[in-house]
Amino acid sequence: MLIGSDVARAISLGGVFALVRFRSVPGNSKDIVNVFFAMATGLACGMGSVLFASVFCIGVGIIYFAFSRLGYALQKTQPKQLKITIPENLNYQGAFDDLFEEYTKSVILEKVKTTNLGTLYELTYSVELKEDINEKLFIDSLRCRNGNLNIVLGIKEENPNMAF
Repeated sequence: MLIGSDVARAISLGGVFALVRFRSVPGNSKDIVNVFFAMATGLACGMGSVLFASVFCIGVGIIYFAFSRLGYALQKTQPKQLKITIPENLNYQGAFDDLFEEYTKSVILEKVKTTNLGTLYELTYSVELKEDINEKLFIDSLRCRNGNLNIVLGIKEENPNMAF
């Protein structure tokens, strides 16, 4: 509506959206909606349609506030990061499958890293735990399998190695 029939303006707007979307740190859907919301409001203000931008900003803000208050599209459980250190002689493929089946909804092996001059492996998983489980029992069960080496269960890091 604001772009009208000006082809150059439409192409430059598409380029800006592409740069913002693909050259930024990958985020969640809420971040992307916020970026597009800010771009649309800024475009409207830049085109001189301040009244339209104000109405749009207030309208989307009310909808955004209502959705956040109602808990719309919220995750019930947040994914966690599980790091397990194992000795090099333990075959990690399938070593913890029965425990993951018992304590988690979903599990993804994200990274395998050697440590301590190659004598240990550090496995990094993204796990979504079942609702009513005892995390201590889960960790104790894992410790029995990995020879009582380090286990870390915490909040999942958002792109820790991303360079800007």
